[in-house]
Amino acid sequence: MTEAAPQAVLVTRPEPGGEETAARLRALGFAPILAPALVLQPRPVAVPRAQAILITSRAAARALTPQPVPLLAVGEASAAAARESGFTDVTAAAGTAADLARLAAERLDPAAGPLLLAVGEGYALDLAADLRARGFRVARRIAYRAAPALTLPEACAAALGHGTITSILFHSPRSAHCAITLLRAAGHAATLAGMEAFAISQRVADAAAAAIAPLAFRAIHVAGRPSEDALLALLSGRAAPPAAPGAS
Repeated sequence: MTEAAPQAVLVTRPEPGGEETAARLRALGFAPILAPALVLQPRPVAVPRAQAILITSRAAARALTPQPVPLLAVGEASAAAARESGFTDVTAAAGTAADLARLAAERLDPAAGPLLLAVGEGYALDLAADLRARGFRVARRIAYRAAPALTLPEACAAALGHGTITSILFHSPRSAHCAITLLRAAGHAATLAGMEAFAISQRVADAAAAAIAPLAFRAIHVAGRPSEDALLALLSGRAAPPAAPGAS
């Protein structure tokens, strides 16, 4: 009996995270199609004196030079990237900006000095305001710029033309908006509307729904917690890939 081809999944996460997600999808039996919605451009960061550093993404962690102060990361993935970059005193929050602000309030003293908030251009304004409302002085520094992608990779355009992609992953509100804008501009609005969308959080799902309107996805599924582990578990549970070769 002829085996069914692996289910194709569109990955909109920017590099280098996109290829990491793709590798995990291949291990689960899916066929990832890469279409990074954003192109990350690191920027040099002048690090002021601070009692601690806060980051909201792995891209920020990779842009920083290790410092001998505590680092608080928004989640486990960004914490791991900080450790890989050479930071030693790293604590992860539960996955959202609100979680990170709460962690800072629990672990740090506003009277002990300012916080360095290293972020992407245009990101984490709400987080900075939340921290200041809790009494902290915040030095917000731009560690990278995320520019919208202008074209689709050839492999992605070909797969979309064949109508073989049934699912699309979204990791952030901005990447969801930029991915949908790019795909619509390339003439794939109807193809998008035939897909099931998988979002890492409700905020991301809301951004994706707004970007595709007045069309709608066939369905939008939201991970139970804001992590890639939960997102891929959701995808696997909702759209199980075909059996591996030799399986009965």
